Amino acid sequence: MQFTEFPFHTSILKAVAEERFHTPTLVQEQAIPLVLSKKNVIVSAQTGTGKTAAFALPIIQILLDKEV
Repeated sequence: MQFTEFPFHTSILKAVAEERFHTPTLVQEQAIPLVLSKKNVIVSAQTGTGKTAAFALPIIQILLDKEV
C-alpha cells in the first residue's frame, strides 16, 4: 500500500511525499481508514511506529473537507 491510495487532498499527499514517506506503517495502514470514517480509535504501539501521523493526517483531511 502507498499513501497515494488514501483519499487524501493533494496538499497532504504533497507534504507526505516531500518528507519522503511513501509507504504507511502498519499502524497507519490500519488506523487511517478508521479515522477517516470518523470511528473511535485507540492505538498502542512503540515510539516511531507512526501513531501521530495515523491520527493527524486523516484529521487534517476531515478539516479540509469541511472547508469546501
